[in-house]
Amino acid sequence: MPSITVNGADIYYELRGTGPPVMFIAGASGDAGHFEHVAELLADEFTVLTYDRRGNSRSLRPDGWETTSVAEQTDDAAGLLSELGLAPATVYGNSYGAIFALDLMLRHPGVVRSAVLHEPPMISVLDDPAAAQTSVAAAIQEGMAQGGPPAAVDRFFRFVVGDATWDRLPTGLRDRMTSNGETLVGLELGTFESYRPDDSALAGVTAPGHVLVGENSPGSFHEIAVWLAERTGFEVVRTPGSHTPQFDRPDDLVRTIRPLLRGRT
Repeated sequence: MPSITVNGADIYYELRGTGPPVMFIAGASGDAGHFEHVAELLADEFTVLTYDRRGNSRSLRPDGWETTSVAEQTDDAAGLLSELGLAPATVYGNSYGAIFALDLMLRHPGVVRSAVLHEPPMISVLDDPAAAQTSVAAAIQEGMAQGGPPAAVDRFFRFVVGDATWDRLPTGLRDRMTSNGETLVGLELGTFESYRPDDSALAGVTAPGHVLVGENSPGSFHEIAVWLAERTGFEVVRTPGSHTPQFDRPDDLVRTIRPLLRGRT
């Protein structure tokens, strides 16, 4: 089980394939297994790096770690790329991972060749941010009442991806994800959603990027994508599936992003 100490945390990672480096950053529950199938498909052309974000799954919670931030998560990703000799890399982020990928472009431009940002939940840029959070908050509260943080993760993902998709995930992956409830509920939820770089910083991004929105996703994600594209010049690309196409449409996702990872639209 490979791991490396980065930014004061032991980070579990997986490498597949050969070729130009591509890093995948997971969102809620932070497990490398989110992208296992996608990584295997892309390993024919790329060196694919996936990892468990700090305090999630096999990246054990550091002693005394009681808070986190976008900057800390981004520093972890940058350090991992540098320590493994993979910088600069193309970075794909889903959900929270898309926020971290964007912050990489702003704060660690030397490690990013290009970025693909799938539905960053930058709730603060919405016209009605409270409305976008109400349903998620209700699902989390229901899960907490039923069985604490593990049940909250279960209820959260059933709300986000649907019962059928959640139940189809490998048992080991689902078990790891639900075991990350203390990190998700206790440290992460509500911490990253307010991320909002100023317009001048976004206008200064020089690396190419794309903002992806699922064809079945709520309109709030399209609103965020348009807001971000207007400030960066990134192209908005429709993707198959919903908020987590790596779970419900992995083959279609790979067909969509492969040319973007190569640097072509």
